[in-house]
Amino acid sequence: MNRLLNSVGRWALLAALLVLLRLPALAHAYHASIMEVRYNAPKQQLEISLKVFTDDFEKALSVGQPKAISFEQTPRPQVTQLTTELLRKSLTFGTRPGETLPLQLLGFEKDHEAHWLYLTVKLPKPTNTIVLRHRLLVDTFSDQMNIVNLDAGGKKQSALFRDGNEEQKLSF
Repeated sequence: MNRLLNSVGRWALLAALLVLLRLPALAHAYHASIMEVRYNAPKQQLEISLKVFTDDFEKALSVGQPKAISFEQTPRPQVTQLTTELLRKSLTFGTRPGETLPLQLLGFEKDHEAHWLYLTVKLPKPTNTIVLRHRLLVDTFSDQMNIVNLDAGGKKQSALFRDGNEEQKLSF
């Protein structure tokens, strides 16, 4: 009986170790962001919620910085400034190709292993088309996928942005 328990105990320990060793790979095996864009016609603006994995975003924010950037440890004004700069470099919204409308970061909040970033883009006139260039984290991760869900004019549509497919025209 003791022999059986020792054998079972060893197998249980081995199984537990294998699960623990596998957890980091399971926790974050892909690079993706999800953006929800809502067209607010009365306010003539786009209201944007963008969910990014915290560790991926911190890695991108840290590029060119003397010290690694952390949402938890870096002063909030510095994180806000670097986040705004990265977003303005990586995301452009327009009503026609080549146009870049001002992007305003409203804030961000933690959500488990991710962060939600909140933005607005004022539109110069009512529209039924936006041109979006979405390169967020593409320079940091070659397999980065940026998913966009647009809710505008009573219509919903989705688009996928990747390296080589970074600009799309969305009509509603």
